[in-house]
Amino acid sequence: MGGRKLQIALYWGAGCGGCDVAVLDTNEFILDVAALADIRLWPIAVDGKYRDVEEMADGELDLTLFNGAVRNSENEHIARLLRRKSRLLVAFGSCAHMGGIPGLANLATKEEIYDRAYLHNPSIEPGNTTVPLAQTSVNGYSLELPRFYQRVFKLDDVVDVDYYLPGCPPAADQVRAVLEVIVSGVLPPKGSVVGAGDRGLCDECTRTKAEKKIKEFRRPWQIMADPEACLLEQGILCAGPATRSGCGARCPTSSIPCRGCYGPMPGVVDQGAKLLSAVTSVIDSKDPDEIDAILAGLPDFTGYAYRFSLPASLLQRSVRS
Repeated sequence: MGGRKLQIALYWGAGCGGCDVAVLDTNEFILDVAALADIRLWPIAVDGKYRDVEEMADGELDLTLFNGAVRNSENEHIARLLRRKSRLLVAFGSCAHMGGIPGLANLATKEEIYDRAYLHNPSIEPGNTTVPLAQTSVNGYSLELPRFYQRVFKLDDVVDVDYYLPGCPPAADQVRAVLEVIVSGVLPPKGSVVGAGDRGLCDECTRTKAEKKIKEFRRPWQIMADPEACLLEQGILCAGPATRSGCGARCPTSSIPCRGCYGPMPGVVDQGAKLLSAVTSVIDSKDPDEIDAILAGLPDFTGYAYRFSLPASLLQRSVRS
């Protein structure tokens, strides 16, 4: 960067905040970041205002790490604003990359979500009829809230994205590596998924694969899993066969099945369809009725197979929404 301090921004859209914590989890490296860069916007940690960003020249920011999906009008407005002001925009974490867990809301309509959250919720006083409005008048003043969209969008549905950093959240060493690459100025091709591998997660998982077939699926708490054997071959639903490598197989190594947060490996169009193919390949039956009985032991398959990638899938959303 020619000795000039990097100008960076971080933004939290529709997400849980874990991606911001991942940045803080770089520990003392965050001090190196402070030495190398001016953090111009980071709502969780820095007292910056949107108007400060609006007053910047276009392209004044060297880098923006945008985490979270686009769920409402504020998310979209800031995504477009930061895109104009940033030379490089990174979809940071699963929600920005693929829609993430907030994207599962695409299985319901906006009206169904409002009904559950504000009208027929055990924690709500019975008979409540109040739901959020984008605009309302109180004591002569007009008050506004962001418009809640009918569906969840991944970041590149709204703006052009330069790079993708997967993970829920990205590992601290990934965050550090990406920042170091930006500082070096030696950038990968635009559109690259950075901080991840180009193979399937099973290729880096150390568990033994024996091409074993199964007669039933079980939840992790229902069995004492073999700590060395493939979880899927023990009847535990694991998204490893449909997921990109690069995380070090941290979940399967800890006897927790992969959830798929790194997204599909290169060339795979639909992560859920890929997982379905892997699941059917381990079923030890050719009888349709028995196969149905075996599949009935799965947890909510759509919610699992598309836990992080529904807005990026061929399905994208419920036909009702």
